[in-house]
Amino acid sequence: MKQLEIDIVSDVVCPWCIVGYKQLEKALEKLDMEAQIHWQPFELNPTMPAAGQDLQEHIAQKYGSTKAQSDENRQRLTDLGQSLGFTFNFTDQSRMVNTFKSHQLLHWAGLKDRQTEHELKLALFHTHFTDQKDISDDNHLLAAALSVGLDTDKAVSTLQNEPYAADVRQQQKLWIDRGITGVPAMVFNGKYLVTGAQGIDNYVSVINQVLQEENKDS
Repeated sequence: MKQLEIDIVSDVVCPWCIVGYKQLEKALEKLDMEAQIHWQPFELNPTMPAAGQDLQEHIAQKYGSTKAQSDENRQRLTDLGQSLGFTFNFTDQSRMVNTFKSHQLLHWAGLKDRQTEHELKLALFHTHFTDQKDISDDNHLLAAALSVGLDTDKAVSTLQNEPYAADVRQQQKLWIDRGITGVPAMVFNGKYLVTGAQGIDNYVSVINQVLQEENKDS
């Protein structure tokens, strides 16, 4: 069974990032392939204050969307998520929050083990979108870390002392310098970039094209 290396540049509060990942996952299943996933940090709202912001208000300010348009988009995401096995539970109380600490926790998890990092990323998506919990809150971040078997004391230290803050900033800059301006952005085998949630069939096509190109070069 062939294996791919895929970097996914994303933010935990980006619904299209989990949609894109679930579509990619289905595409890999179709092709009977495995991939080593490495999640890379990107903040959609790096200046978001600690208190966060009402999601509807945030979307209206950032994109100029009306409530009707926002509700329609939420329903579209909810239906799409359901078809992919992921639950979005948007409510009128949903908020956009700061995600810098979540990226630091993910960085630490990645230093320990790529699979643990992957599991934590999925747990954070679930915490934010399904459970509608504030992932800028240390308690909810800690709960997600513990749910994937990470060490309690070290997780607390990572959140309180922020020893990986500079590393995360450096990684964010690296991807921005490479031209990433929106997420999800997926880089296959370090050189083939695909942006946006492409859909299952499109990911199948992309993976096949990548493999063809890789075979030409080998």
